[in-house]
Amino acid sequence: MLTRKQHELLRYIHERLKESGVPPSFDEMKEALNLRSKSGIHRLITALEERGFIRRLPNRARALEVIRLPESVAPNMRPAPGKFSPGVIEGGLGKPRPRAVETDEEDTSSSPVSVPVMGRIAAGVPIEAIQTRSHTVTVPPEMLSSGEHYALEVRGDSMIDAGILEGDLVIIRKSDTANTGDIVIALVDGEEATLKRLRKRGASIALEAANPAYETRIFGPDRVNVQGRLVGLIRRY
Repeated sequence: MLTRKQHELLRYIHERLKESGVPPSFDEMKEALNLRSKSGIHRLITALEERGFIRRLPNRARALEVIRLPESVAPNMRPAPGKFSPGVIEGGLGKPRPRAVETDEEDTSSSPVSVPVMGRIAAGVPIEAIQTRSHTVTVPPEMLSSGEHYALEVRGDSMIDAGILEGDLVIIRKSDTANTGDIVIALVDGEEATLKRLRKRGASIALEAANPAYETRIFGPDRVNVQGRLVGLIRRY
């Protein structure tokens, strides 16, 4: 059985696919359901996927497939028997919706959120080269903040004193800015991606390891691009 918000989101996705063939963006879904953040949409989509109403296709941004509709959906919204053909199209711009003004009362559950695992963080592999996610991992919603997130598998021991070990999955919030002291994914010279603690020293940027065996590296500000900030960690035993 679906909650009211789950039902509303499923109807909205179905109507948008019928109307334009293009599934709505997360921002559009958030505004259509009057939610304050996209984390609520993540939870609703995950719940609908787990219940077999929709399916997300891997390796395609915002590709949604409506598999079935609940019995409570009005007949004029339901496909004719034997003629249902789900629309699967990569996301794009859609029609603007009213801005959210109310909080979500039904979707405060601790349902896990699916986060794409985008590869491994290792020297010499730029984040931009990792375009295809290998799989997803479910994380508790309280681990995530607003915005988009992805996960990377750690290779190396340069951050062991920060409690980050080889084989861990780090949860990263996409961002191109960071504060001094943040642990970030940094892209150096557009070629080398690394997980380090960022320190701002005047006009320079220092990437600091959490292992005395590694030296702190200092660069000019034009050589380092922040790709995201660490917000969580998953370890399997």
